[in-house]
Amino acid sequence: MPEYPAGIRNDAMNKHSANDGIHPAYPADGSGVAKSRNAHKVAILAVPDFVPFDISIPYQVFPLVRLADGLAPYETCFCGPEDAAGSREFSIRAVHSYEHALLCDTIMVPGVYDPFGVDDEALFRMLRMAAAKGIRIASICTGACLLAASGVLDGLSATSHWEITQALAQRYPAVQVVPDVLFVDNGQVLTSAGLASGLDLCLHIIRKDYGVSAAERIADFFVMPLEREAGHCQVIRRYPAHEKDRLAELQLWILENLHKELSLEGLAGQVCMSTRTLHRRFREQAGDAPMVWVAKARIRRAQALLESGSMSVEQIAAVTGFGSATALRDGFRRHVGSSPSAWRRAFAQREAS
Repeated sequence: MPEYPAGIRNDAMNKHSANDGIHPAYPADGSGVAKSRNAHKVAILAVPDFVPFDISIPYQVFPLVRLADGLAPYETCFCGPEDAAGSREFSIRAVHSYEHALLCDTIMVPGVYDPFGVDDEALFRMLRMAAAKGIRIASICTGACLLAASGVLDGLSATSHWEITQALAQRYPAVQVVPDVLFVDNGQVLTSAGLASGLDLCLHIIRKDYGVSAAERIADFFVMPLEREAGHCQVIRRYPAHEKDRLAELQLWILENLHKELSLEGLAGQVCMSTRTLHRRFREQAGDAPMVWVAKARIRRAQALLESGSMSVEQIAAVTGFGSATALRDGFRRHVGSSPSAWRRAFAQREAS
């Protein structure tokens, strides 16, 4: 399993010896791996009283991304008010200044334990300057409160941990708070819900930057699904284990049978449910209605094939269940906002850079 990122130290972990069986699959900091010529620089804000889980997500995820040629496209660094930062039993060394974040392409803002108690004008000023410069800014969990306090979220939609979304909306009426989604993507500014949804947000960013295949490899490495979309509910209704297993098995079956003609009635028959029951419970567990989930899965499969091979649009339409190139193009316009050919060209340009 990969080691904890270099630079993050947990005092309890230092008790482990070099021979205790903990070995990285490869260095989490990307050392020894060739960087892309134009590496995408990610600044992770080491704000005082940060939530360790939140701050570790981008530092674990982004350095592990590899393109098809083996290059690492991201470089990460910590930025904060001092050259070292701490929170509870965690400490971070080698912290750059807030100003250094303005030289980066993306700024990640972790949650803090007292989200409405931060009064750091230097931080807020830097975030406003970053927004003005067009730097992408993304928050995890209660980090949205820092963006709201800086004014960066004024006039935008945003989300945060479900426990504080009501307070966030009341305190910052200029922000349109969306309480029951995993993340919100405004283009330049993104916010995620609580804790683990930061992983979904990072996968979403990777998929936008370097395509579905790169995001799928990271999802596989972290043993997590790529299928959780932005609209997935934050609070998941719990059903008996056997029923959740049936829905999980259905999702796997769908992914293995995307080339077939699928219908709501056929899917309901697979799990011995009525169409109404399947529609309701699938939506509650997966965040989308069954056939919407199928359409998005087909699009993701098509994106991966466009990125990784030379199959024609017609061939890809056949193996992903769209049936025709026209249907695939319509699906792309509806879900991606572009065409299959444009996606292939854009991905080829990203690989070349």
